Amino acid sequence: MKKTILLVGLIALIIVGGLYAKRKYYDPRHRLDNAKNEVRNLTGNHELRDGDLIFQTSLSRQSQAIQLATKSKYSHCGLIYKDGKDYYVFEAVQPVKRTPLDKWIARGKDGKYVIKRLKNADQVLTPATLAKMKQIGDKFKGKNYDLTFEWSDDKIYCSELIWKIYQRATGLEIGKLEKLSDFDLTNEAVKEKMKERYGDKIPMNENVISPVAIFDSELLKAVKSN
Repeated sequence: MKKTILLVGLIALIIVGGLYAKRKYYDPRHRLDNAKNEVRNLTGNHELRDGDLIFQTSLSRQSQAIQLATKSKYSHCGLIYKDGKDYYVFEAVQPVKRTPLDKWIARGKDGKYVIKRLKNADQVLTPATLAKMKQIGDKFKGKNYDLTFEWSDDKIYCSELIWKIYQRATGLEIGKLEKLSDFDLTNEAVKEKMKERYGDKIPMNENVISPVAIFDSELLKAVKSN
């Protein structure tokens, strides 16, 4: 009898402990604390530079469709800039804005990220060029997120923001432009999202730049991931 009681008690402790750990892991405050530690390590080790590109798996409603269509786990990206002693991510969400780096990291799946940088960043990303990039970015600040991924400046999505800032400031095309028809649109989750966004008029010939196209660019090198 005593053995049974002890066994039940032990199982209960394991379950309660597991639930506590799980709750703590998914607690937004806990995720943010972890992200703050990540940023402290990054800045302490001087691993960040203005103009770095950062990628994550978004937890947004459309993330799964993007991952399935582009065959990549990365569904969101932004540009890292330094402001005084602090770092932030310039990103196209709703609306286009800058987000503190720790909050940006905490917002992604499991707090995971990859940071990439131009292979010849020392030569290309001069102070004048970085100032130009920020000036170009300021023209997009406050604009609405582009839910239909159109190749215009009226609204803008995450990878489009990065691509256009780099192209207009440096002349470099980071990632190959594709057409909507180049993606895998056969999955039911993708079809549902396309129907929701376009109805029966899907612009198959629209220019698109995906997060993975930028991620896979031969102009970039990985500098940090967790």
